[in-house]
Amino acid sequence: MTQDKPSTSSSEPGSESRSESGPEPLDRPAAEVSIRLDQFLQGCGVATGGQAKRMIQAGEVLVNNLVETRRKKKLFVGDEVTLDDEIYVVAMDDGSDDLDTRE
Repeated sequence: MTQDKPSTSSSEPGSESRSESGPEPLDRPAAEVSIRLDQFLQGCGVATGGQAKRMIQAGEVLVNNLVETRRKKKLFVGDEVTLDDEIYVVAMDDGSDDLDTRE
């Protein structure tokens, strides 16, 4: 008698795992570098951690022209973050794998 090995994927309904920020877009590679929205705002120098949390939850921050209220929303290269009529574009820092948070 042989036993089947457990499968790493499941086709059962409701077995999908979801991140807090929802499913990732299908057009993004899994290994693409990302940064959380609250961390991005801190890196830009526009807010402390607590300030970023309050601004995001209050609906004062737009990501790609849509109101975003999730602090842990993943941002990718090319995403635009708008706060107080200022637009910040997510970009890679030259020479490293880190995201650049400059305006």
